Amino acid sequence: MPVRHLPSTRILLAALLTCTSAGMALAGNAAAVHPALWPKAHWPLPADAALERRVQALMAKMSVQDKVGQLIQADIGSITPAQMRKYHLGSILAGGNSKPGGGRFATVAQWKALTDAFYHAAMDTSGGHVAIPPLFGIDAVHGDNGTIGATLFPQNSALGNAHDPALMRAIGAATAAEVRATGFNWSFAPTLAVPQDPRWGRAYEGYSQDPRVVASYAGPMVEGLQGTPGTASFLDDAHVIASAKHFLADGGTKDGKDQGDAEIDEYTLIAIHSAGYPPAIDAGVQTVMASFSSWNGVKMLANRGLLTDVLKRRMDFQGFVVGDWNAQGQIPGCTNQDCPAAYDNGADMLMAPDSWRGLYEHTLAEVKSGAIPMARVDDAVARILRVKFRMGLFAAGAPSTQPLARESERIVGSAAHRALARRAVRESLVLLKNDGNLLPLDPHQRILVAGEGADNISQQSGGWTLTWQGTGLSNADFPGAQSIGAGIAEQVRAAGGKAEIAPDGHYTRKPDVAVVVFGETPYAEFQGDIPNLRFRPGDDHDLDLIRRLRAQGIPVVAVFLCGRPLWVNREINAANAFVVAWLPGSEGGGVADVLLRKPDGRIDYDFRGKLAFAWPRSAVVGRGKPQFPLGYGLSYADHVNLPKLPEQSGVSGNEVLVDDYLEKGKATHGYAIALTGADGKAVEPIATPAATADGSLHMTALDYKAQEDARRLDWSGGAASFSLVATSPLDLDRQTNGDVMLVTTMRIDAQGAQPAWIGMRCGHDCRGRVELPRAAVPSGWQRVGVPLKCLRAAGADMHHIVAPFVVDAGKGTRLAISRVVLGTNPDRVLPCTH
Repeated sequence: MPVRHLPSTRILLAALLTCTSAGMALAGNAAAVHPALWPKAHWPLPADAALERRVQALMAKMSVQDKVGQLIQADIGSITPAQMRKYHLGSILAGGNSKPGGGRFATVAQWKALTDAFYHAAMDTSGGHVAIPPLFGIDAVHGDNGTIGATLFPQNSALGNAHDPALMRAIGAATAAEVRATGFNWSFAPTLAVPQDPRWGRAYEGYSQDPRVVASYAGPMVEGLQGTPGTASFLDDAHVIASAKHFLADGGTKDGKDQGDAEIDEYTLIAIHSAGYPPAIDAGVQTVMASFSSWNGVKMLANRGLLTDVLKRRMDFQGFVVGDWNAQGQIPGCTNQDCPAAYDNGADMLMAPDSWRGLYEHTLAEVKSGAIPMARVDDAVARILRVKFRMGLFAAGAPSTQPLARESERIVGSAAHRALARRAVRESLVLLKNDGNLLPLDPHQRILVAGEGADNISQQSGGWTLTWQGTGLSNADFPGAQSIGAGIAEQVRAAGGKAEIAPDGHYTRKPDVAVVVFGETPYAEFQGDIPNLRFRPGDDHDLDLIRRLRAQGIPVVAVFLCGRPLWVNREINAANAFVVAWLPGSEGGGVADVLLRKPDGRIDYDFRGKLAFAWPRSAVVGRGKPQFPLGYGLSYADHVNLPKLPEQSGVSGNEVLVDDYLEKGKATHGYAIALTGADGKAVEPIATPAATADGSLHMTALDYKAQEDARRLDWSGGAASFSLVATSPLDLDRQTNGDVMLVTTMRIDAQGAQPAWIGMRCGHDCRGRVELPRAAVPSGWQRVGVPLKCLRAAGADMHHIVAPFVVDAGKGTRLAISRVVLGTNPDRVLPCTH
């Protein structure tokens, strides 16, 4: 059958909860926390008197400074080994865009050298500190994805469709081995979110919208990463510390807004969003990461009821709680550098990537003054030290000397790990349509592989791949990996057939069949938030390609790359067969394994994937029944011709995008171009050419990549400005907290005597800007980035941006602009001068 039928979680839990008076209390008071109603978990590690003696003996030697240091985690981009030697922090992380020496990518050798340097600094006792090895953390969320040459497994939203907990355990173990081989000992995984709104930019980090799938995966993945409690493998040299995240309801925020507010009652919080945590704790997960998000207006790091009363007491979690990236700064009354409340509410370690020094100084002062009770400090430090002792870090030595690191060339990207990832690709593919049983394909045919994803390892891998957003990469950055098109071509040619890869669909000889690979481009976190489920609204080039090939009499198999279900009814209708490949990672050959028969006609691999996310009938979230329900997925045994699907998305009008302001020289919906002259008077041009009333600034159309897809700006008088003004103020605080920049695709033709500035405006007398240095950009077009943190430091109120792009200049400056967006992949970054 094409549908895998599952019992209703809500019905089962409703029977458990709502038949009690306490269950009625849940529905009646959505803001209260009732710990006694939450599920219990069972910490699997027995009391260990010897461990406690070691912890207490070490703590007796530690100064207050040593203890405070253990409570803080800094990012490699903002701390040096010399500073580690002075402050002896408890942990170092490598954020998505943080690489050794400030580089863009990192090799295994570079990671090992860096972790060694921090290790030796932490173990240096010459300054009177106690030697305590640090935890090295990294977001290894689909393999050791921050390392060149590592195995990249399918993203979690793909793995959910496999419904295979044993596979999760194997992936966890392989990931742990590669991470440990690079010098790290802590993976910020698994994500146990239960995404309820696919508009969320982190939906692909969740296994399923179904809490039962998440619960079934949590324990095996934790055991894969850490080893099994009670066995010799637990936290041994081949494993890492896991981090169940993000506690709690990160996948339940209103409108799918990243770092937003889950406006739900406690019943839903328990029934849906807590599902993965008891099994993770039962498996001995050593850390839990608190979410950026809120529950009914209260940030998680501000919620003592959930962090302490529920997680640590009711669920018996005996590891330690870590905050997310500067999340403490989002608590009312706190800043990134000062937040005693977060510790008081139950956080044991705060992730302070670039704010660690201020946090250390404030926390130290607050501990000494008693504002943070020493009992809370000692509890947090003891929790952290227990994890380090369990891990064997005090006897392990420098990262590069540990067993797997000494064999890193054999382990990272190994044939066995790649074979496992390829299996995961096969198991996670979901077949939505196969009219006329076009699939499986005969490899003896002439096959065209088209679409922008045909030969694009970056696109098939998604975000959190080598960099935070996973953008700006080429196939050369993925040694040992294989694109989907290359995998198909390899098998077709080996069988004696003919294969051609042509992303634009223009073939040299007419094929018997075409495989069109297309879909989402990489994103991560809030950069992936979308207003509705339309796939690329206003851009139909993928649909046009499918229709063009069909019009030429060529059958088309559509292979859709996505991190989440999207409304693609038109593309499904246009293709003969439609396969959801999700984000399969580095082993594109797994797609070919299922699409193609063997040369002798056998079918080695059938479609096994069943939807772990319902597929939408409308682009409006929650409207009507799904087009394809949870558990749906065809196999080759099914002979189903899909009726034509409705092609009205349900969305009317255009969306205002908070990260895309100018495209092809034109303001996007929700923004307007304003030219302000030296006389202070502004005009809003409706066409080009245009000029200010006093003639100090002229704007004309210019050809960049297409006809009139850029604007030339010519300052011929006094100080004047070009602005992109929002119809309503923007809150860009989330983006500023990350490594996001204002990226302008521009060309500088001349610079006048007066300096030129790029910035944002937050009101009449409120702005932040940085100077455009002379000769900052070589002749020709460049993507110029301005870190949002620079604009905040220069005075911009990032909670209230009224003009997200402003260029101020004077007579003699001439430049051209084609595109203005928020992003992370510029050609050149301007320094923070203002």
